[in-house]
Amino acid sequence: MPLSGTAMNVTCRTEGSREAGPEADGTGGVYRQADDYDRGMSPYDPSAFPPFAVTVDLVVLTVRRHALCALAVRRGEPPFQGRWALPGGFVRADEDLSAAAARELVEETGLCAHDPDSPVQANGAHLEQLATYGDPKRDPRMRVVSVAHLALAPDLPAPRPGGDAHSARWAPVEALLHQGGYGREGEQAAPLAFDHAQILADGVERARSKIEYSSLATAFCPPEFTVGELRRVYEAVWGVALDPRNFHRKVTGTPGFLVPTGGTTTRQGGRPAQLFRAGGATLLNPPMLRPDA
Repeated sequence: MPLSGTAMNVTCRTEGSREAGPEADGTGGVYRQADDYDRGMSPYDPSAFPPFAVTVDLVVLTVRRHALCALAVRRGEPPFQGRWALPGGFVRADEDLSAAAARELVEETGLCAHDPDSPVQANGAHLEQLATYGDPKRDPRMRVVSVAHLALAPDLPAPRPGGDAHSARWAPVEALLHQGGYGREGEQAAPLAFDHAQILADGVERARSKIEYSSLATAFCPPEFTVGELRRVYEAVWGVALDPRNFHRKVTGTPGFLVPTGGTTTRQGGRPAQLFRAGGATLLNPPMLRPDA
């Protein structure tokens, strides 16, 4: 039997409150922010919340001399003046997070963020968002939330310090993450500034895990590379030695991973080695499982 009227009203009561429902709010059940104000909540007041800033920090990884290295800068200004840190900076009022990260990448390394839908650029780098860090005490100046990004690129030249960075260098990630802190020859070792040791560790683990199931390892290689050069990337990132023949069989047998260019090179010495470029596959099937260290 049909119900009389236009609709069946379902009301919900809480102790000490007025009826709430389609008829009570007069909107047919559509939520209005003003309803919260009617129930005694104050209107939104921006001044009631403490201000905070947003920064982007960059974990820039490359392989140099067969070792996984990260870009580190020595701070030239307080806080943590003289300590080593990851490159980064404050997000400007007129830019979004990805634009801020790309700007910092250009300023710190001269690299452009690579568009995955475009051909590989000679000065392009893989750039992706890593994680957000918001401990209230991570920056002694004020409340600062950092949106960290991970950047990967082939063997890069010596960095140019800029901004508030007193100096910049590529350093092995194992040295930067050493329990006793990091310091150049003759310097007193100290932990990385802010929470950058945690950010760096998270970025390294992201890279290590992603090259298992994706083609991300090719981001550490030039546009054309040999299987041996790719193997040394895996060895540097994972920190283990790999069997050359087994590795060659796996990577050349994974559909869409590598594409032969038809050329060869002797830049690694010995007999000419076949050159490859990254294929169209983004996910590897089967994956390249990380061996136990």
